[in-house]
Amino acid sequence: HVQLVESGGGSVQAGGSLTLSCAISEYLINANCWAWFRQAPGKEREGVANINTSEMTSYPDSVKGRFTIAKDNAKRTLYLQMHDLKPEDTGNYYCAATEPYRLCRATDWSTYTNWGQGTQVTVS
Repeated sequence: HVQLVESGGGSVQAGGSLTLSCAISEYLINANCWAWFRQAPGKEREGVANINTSEMTSYPDSVKGRFTIAKDNAKRTLYLQMHDLKPEDTGNYYCAATEPYRLCRATDWSTYTNWGQGTQVTVS
């Protein structure tokens, strides 16, 4: 059954903003590490933001200062705010989580085992 559901993608002009949301199931809300990934056509999937239970966040240089990850436990929702979007930000964006209660390091992109279906972002 579906555990993570992304929404909020769309088409935007360069310089614009979008906020992605990821609805989290009751089962996965107890994961300790969370992330957003993206995959552009013909390219490998790459991590763009992560957050842990201490609300520590990190970003690759390509999005630092433009993207912000946040989690609202009361709403069971993970967010990705994206500003000053560039054409190279185009791709399918996925939210991801580790297994519930399992110790993890949010910056370890290989640790994520639960994925949403993705939401498309197109920047022109």
